[in-house]
Amino acid sequence: MNLADKLAKFWGNFISTPEMTIAISVTVVVFAVLYFYMLNFLFKQNAHALVALFTAVMVVSAAIVSFVDTMDSAIFLVVPAIFIVLIMIIYSVEIRRVVWARRSLKKNIDSKNESLSHDTEKIKNCVDEIIKALQNMSKNDVGAILILSTGNVPTQIIDSGVKLDSEISSELIESVFFPKSPLHDGAMIIDGTKIVAAGCFLPLSQNVDSIPKELGTRHRAGIGVTETIDVVSFIVSEETGVISVATAGKIKRYADTETLRKALNRYYWQDIDNARR
Repeated sequence: MNLADKLAKFWGNFISTPEMTIAISVTVVVFAVLYFYMLNFLFKQNAHALVALFTAVMVVSAAIVSFVDTMDSAIFLVVPAIFIVLIMIIYSVEIRRVVWARRSLKKNIDSKNESLSHDTEKIKNCVDEIIKALQNMSKNDVGAILILSTGNVPTQIIDSGVKLDSEISSELIESVFFPKSPLHDGAMIIDGTKIVAAGCFLPLSQNVDSIPKELGTRHRAGIGVTETIDVVSFIVSEETGVISVATAGKIKRYADTETLRKALNRYYWQDIDNARR
């Protein structure tokens, strides 16, 4: 059976009954959507080699279906489907971050509209207070983790600490992380212009090979939460006083005032505004 005969047979099956037409149409649309999102995701991950491999798989599958008479045309769907499953396994951490972000933004958009104020002075004050607290704790070698969220931190993390729902101030932040405070070992969750909770437990990073050995549990927690959730972590080392910024599983150490202000301004003027849309 040549290619023309196979196409004629496919078209005959497609128009044979309304049920068959619907079934084939739905199958084609579903796989087209899956392919689109998978390729879009791979491009965002700069995985161009995998995109090329997927294209090659599709071409080879089409060639097999076209020129091997005994081969079922279902291979053109089954083989790429297996490829998609493998991509989901390889990029499970990245996919989990995207899913968490979208689910949480949809769930918390109303509360975010209430909690975020566009009062310029208020937001500038929040930025100044957070920077002041981080630098004061750095000078005194006080360990701390601050998480900047957009309403996307899972409830189990919030519930693991103590809910505060307080205005942001350097005094409150420093008092929470004071070594004798019962909440000092956990993380503080900041959402907009509010301190949501403190003393929260975070998931530890599993990518231990990529984390410098001199960094301990506090840094693994600060990095780990950014691997699965789209948040920003500020980490102050208890041993050295060094301030680090973690995003998307990556950490930048020795953050100075400019670095801190840039990260905070991006959070308040870009990330949260995007969450509101």
